[in-house]
Amino acid sequence: MSAQPDRDAPEASTATAESKAELDRAFEELYRHHLRDVYSYAYYRVGNHHDAEDLTEQAFLQAYRHFERARRESDGRPLRPWLIRIAHNLASNYYRDRARKPTAALDAVEPPSHPHGTERVVEGRAELREVIARLDELPDDRREALIMRFALGMSNREIARALGRTDGATKVLIHRAIKQLEELIANE
Repeated sequence: MSAQPDRDAPEASTATAESKAELDRAFEELYRHHLRDVYSYAYYRVGNHHDAEDLTEQAFLQAYRHFERARRESDGRPLRPWLIRIAHNLASNYYRDRARKPTAALDAVEPPSHPHGTERVVEGRAELREVIARLDELPDDRREALIMRFALGMSNREIARALGRTDGATKVLIHRAIKQLEELIANE
């Protein structure tokens, strides 16, 4: 008996190639839409540009490896919280592996330009530096929740998904973080 060539193999190969190309296009779109959010989150967590870039790259590499499964399991929900969760886990590993604090202070972050007078801009920058300095004094979960909420503009539901908490627990976490931050600034 002679072996017959598999006539369906080229069709299956073409379908697989098309599926892969579609998956790559979808991931490229995800990357373009969320690169800034992942980088911003990483920067606020580690406090310096180079480590934030490394964490961002690692986050997207890990996301690419699991993208197909994440799309299937998301049931149409946005994948932004999933990406932030990956960055969160990598940042936690960063601190655990190095057992050190960030080398660049977060107060080096320049606030957005302001259309008001110079005096108000200077006052605003001083206030922002004070808030950022006090942010470092918060417990990790509270600091991260505030970064996600106010720096990334994430909704409570997105933050809950990123931190693996319920919506209610996240709302309480953010409320307590704001209260604690207010108290730290008031005591200054």
